[in-house]
Amino acid sequence: MLKDEVLKELAAHRDSSLSGQVLAAKFGVSRNAVWKAIKALESEGVEIEAVTNKGYRLAANAWTAYDIEVPEGVSLFFYESIDSTNTQAKRLLAEGLCSDALVAAKEQTAGRGRCGRDFYSPKNTGIYFSYVFHPGQSLSDTVFVTTAAAVAVVRAIERISTLKPAIKWVNDIFIGNKKVCGILSEAVSDFESGRVESVIIGIGINVSTKEFPKELADTATGLYESGITEANLLNAVIKELIPLVQQPCREEILQEYKAHSLVLEKEITFIENGVSKRAKAIDIDETGGLVVMSEEGIRTLRSGEISIRLK
Repeated sequence: MLKDEVLKELAAHRDSSLSGQVLAAKFGVSRNAVWKAIKALESEGVEIEAVTNKGYRLAANAWTAYDIEVPEGVSLFFYESIDSTNTQAKRLLAEGLCSDALVAAKEQTAGRGRCGRDFYSPKNTGIYFSYVFHPGQSLSDTVFVTTAAAVAVVRAIERISTLKPAIKWVNDIFIGNKKVCGILSEAVSDFESGRVESVIIGIGINVSTKEFPKELADTATGLYESGITEANLLNAVIKELIPLVQQPCREEILQEYKAHSLVLEKEITFIENGVSKRAKAIDIDETGGLVVMSEEGIRTLRSGEISIRLK
């Protein structure tokens, strides 16, 4: 479609404006057709600036599907807005998706977190995406993917900034004492064979988000550092994530996960059968489980939520 070709051309010439006449000549159409394509893109949420006597260009903070770098063999599905990238990934799998895929969006209207929680996903201030792959492993072997994904996000943030992220078990990334990222991993399984057919790793990161709902105002933040943009952060995470989950080196991943842990050697609270219990986090085991010590002895938490007192 013309609007897609126009968007691709604008993304390829970010540092300059392209006139309607130049775009019309490029695609062999009228200037009015170009104008209609621009309006169609804007109606979908693409931020385009019209510069007097110069033409059109993407807004400085705008990013598009053409800014996303995916490896060969990985299908890309990009949306200006979607209910949930994990939910859309499941739809695509149900429709017959067989390849590895990246499902990305600039906004989620029903973003999902762990334990049935919502994930706040406002437009144009964060990155929200799901990576789908087909490991062909037993159910127990996929538990480690969330651990690997957390390490991938930490590596990416450190590679493109001077920020110092930390991991709150099991799936949250913090800057200081506030959350900037959540991870939700889900398996699509064949229960007859006991094998996982597909794994969906959903990641949401607050990049320039400054305004949060009242219930999140004291616990969430964004990555406020010059040079971090949605597109370069997404590409950095993809570059780290895919190798880590496809061919994980458990020892290396665990070492990094522990080094960035926000909870090890701290007093924590967890809920079990509706009862709040206190313990001390003492280790992360080989599957990513949290080893804790309490009055009841030493045990390993495999899932659930914990809380710690942050200063």
